[in-house]
This record gives sequence, structure tokens and C-alpha cells, in this order.
Amino acid sequence: MRHLKSGRALGVKPAHRRAMLRNLVTSVLEHQKITTTLARAKELRGPLDKMITLGKQGDLAARRRALRYVKSKDAMKNLFGDFAERYADRHGGYSRIIALGERRGDGALMALVVLVDGPVDPFGGEAKPTRKKRGGGKQAKPVLEQVAAEVAKPAVEEKPAEGEAHADAPVGEPKA
Repeated sequence: MRHLKSGRALGVKPAHRRAMLRNLVTSVLEHQKITTTLARAKELRGPLDKMITLGKQGDLAARRRALRYVKSKDAMKNLFGDFAERYADRHGGYSRIIALGERRGDGALMALVVLVDGPVDPFGGEAKPTRKKRGGGKQAKPVLEQVAAEVAKPAVEEKPAEGEAHADAPVGEPKA
């Protein structure tokens, strides 16, 4: 039983798993996108978000904590420079996982991990629909108002006078 065992084992020993995640985080911070298996991509989200949050803090203690995990000067420069500015207004969710399908050799599910709103993000230009907070139903909706106005119209049709043509009758035909 796996009681109190969090995270995916990824088929390796714990030391190998930690090293692999450190290398994946460093690669994402350097190249802004990587291709890996779906399970590794899902495990990568947590440490990557923590590193970018440290980059947003920007003080010396945050730099030292990030340097314990990230092992590349280029990645550190990107983390405390470009990414800190890019994600200053964002509270988490810095990466996007795009499923690519199965790998040819062993059938493993592959995924593309991309930093959100970056130059290599395929969905960067699209506006993401925001989720409304609860209690927002007090505002009248335009469609609802339009339907209510149509329902409020009188449903009784007036009969045409003797000399006038009926609205449903075709034009040019004699009246019956």
C-alpha cells in the first residue's frame, strides 16, 4: 500500500528522481520548452512554479535557494531577469502541458512543457476565458432581457380588415 506516499516514483530511485527533476527544471528555464513524458511533465510543475516564485522574490536569500536547485548560470539569469518581469502579475500556473500522443518506440505518452506567455508558447496570443466568481448572477444578462421583452409582447394577432390582405397570404393571389 502507498499510504502517505505523495508524487510519482517515475520508475527510478529517489536520488535519481530528484536529479532528473532538477535537470528538467533547469532545461525549461534555459529553453522555455521541453518534450518529455506526461508523468514527468506533471511532476515538473511543482518545482518549476517554486523556482519562478523565488525568481519573482528576487532577494539574495531567494537567489541562494534557487541556486541550490537550478544548476545553470543561463537559467538563473533568465529566472531572475526575464521571467521575474514576465510573471510579476501572475500567481502561479507558469507552465502549460500540451499532450503530444504516444512515443513511437515504447508507447509512452509524451507532452510538451511550455512556459506560459513566452515566445515559444503556441497559445500565447489567445485570451483565456476567465472563471467568474460566485455570486455574480445578480447582473441581468442581455439575452435574458431580450427573451423577456419578446414574451411580454401581446401574443394575440389582430384580424385584418376586409379590404386588407392577410399577412400570411401570398401576394398577388385572390383572397378566399
